[in-house]
Amino acid sequence: MSSNLTSQASPIVIIGAGVFGLSTAIHLAERGYTNVKILDKQAYDKSQYSYDKGCDAASADINKIIRAAYGSQTEYQDLAVDAISHWKTWNEEINTGKILPPSFSTKDVLFVNNGNLTMTSDDSLPQFEKDTIQNMTKAGLARTQAVLTTPSDVDRVSSDGFAFAVNPFNRKNNFGVLDTQGGFVYADKACRFALYKAETLGIQMMFGDVKGQFSSFLSNSDSRITGVRTADGVAHSAELTIMACGGWTPSLVPELDSLCETTAGSVCIFQLPPNPNLWDRFAPENFPTWTYDIRNGENGGLYGFARDAHGAVKIGYRGTKFTNPQTQADGAARSVPVTRWTEQSTRKIPFTAARVIRGFVQDFLPELIPCEVKTRLCWYTDSFDNHFVIDFVPNVRGLMVATGGSGHGFKFLPNLGELVVDRIEAKQSIYLDLWKWRSLNSNEKPYNSIMEGEKSGRSLQNQVMTTEDALEKQPIRL
Repeated sequence: MSSNLTSQASPIVIIGAGVFGLSTAIHLAERGYTNVKILDKQAYDKSQYSYDKGCDAASADINKIIRAAYGSQTEYQDLAVDAISHWKTWNEEINTGKILPPSFSTKDVLFVNNGNLTMTSDDSLPQFEKDTIQNMTKAGLARTQAVLTTPSDVDRVSSDGFAFAVNPFNRKNNFGVLDTQGGFVYADKACRFALYKAETLGIQMMFGDVKGQFSSFLSNSDSRITGVRTADGVAHSAELTIMACGGWTPSLVPELDSLCETTAGSVCIFQLPPNPNLWDRFAPENFPTWTYDIRNGENGGLYGFARDAHGAVKIGYRGTKFTNPQTQADGAARSVPVTRWTEQSTRKIPFTAARVIRGFVQDFLPELIPCEVKTRLCWYTDSFDNHFVIDFVPNVRGLMVATGGSGHGFKFLPNLGELVVDRIEAKQSIYLDLWKWRSLNSNEKPYNSIMEGEKSGRSLQNQVMTTEDALEKQPIRL
């Protein structure tokens, strides 16, 4: 199915200014579309994608992982390698002053190539890592992968400048792999750069909880979606409406039931004291991006980063993907985000997550134990098979979704939108085959179990939560 746009001047409205929405807008403009508008309830033009200033989308974050390692999924591996080249180009555009958003300087960077260290508590490499090494070798990228227990690999990456990333946790049984192509991006800064890039390409922006907030769809007598109405009552006409609302998408597009669900990761941010040794220890040039037992269920699923410029060290947990089922107007229960900034608000995380994070810190990063900690829930949209969903909504003309990031979409900010535009133009690719509208086959086991309802063991209603991390109180210690 194609969008059947009349021309490249046809009005297109994108709901959501996160990774999927921004990337789509940029590539629409670069492909020659001249009438594109982004709407978002967040005042990103003022808040600058800062979580502390009211932004609660997954894109509004300190940092996000960049990795090229994807096991047997060579499609994502290839797309990630391409994305990394684009991140380097974006760094160069800043460093040369070619594209310099307000408050940026030529010393700013988005992508930091400090390696992506994947660790396991097992006494051998998981199959995922074995598949990654095999497929990187086939792609001519064997040199970028180092098995931590292979001395020649360690010597090679050490000579390439990654000695600091081989065993920063002083683990005795150091089983794992270092991907020297990876690292992290400063997430809020990357979104600000992409937003500025979109603006310079002529994309219209409407932000704020009145003029930017989606209220309802517009439709004609043929039941075709003809745009949206915002909270101020203004109608925004469109030949194509693209819903790219992150964790809010499934509740706004109920057709996604059984395909996607909003789930929460749990995040702890440790604030380093003004200790030069600690700041040096966790500096990006001395400490890699990392994961630990990332696919090992509720007792694993950990990831973390070097400190930022303010001394914040972030550690996240996705071993259990929590939900917040709420009954909606049609009587169905759908998971919706609950954050520090929503009407029903929280600064807590489930004790299950805190227990796993605390255990890792006690074992491998004891210097963080005395640090003050802030906590948050970070809401993603998971598909049942962990693939993105970029397609037209079946039986609803004029409506498209770009969602299902499943916790691994941010790295594709520079190039994901190219494939969204390919979908609009009815082009064929292996990616769009993966990301088409689909349903779980009767004999298929889901990667992510979704739509389990309020009785699920993942539902926040059934969790013991941590101590409140309230602004008016002292930050907690984990």
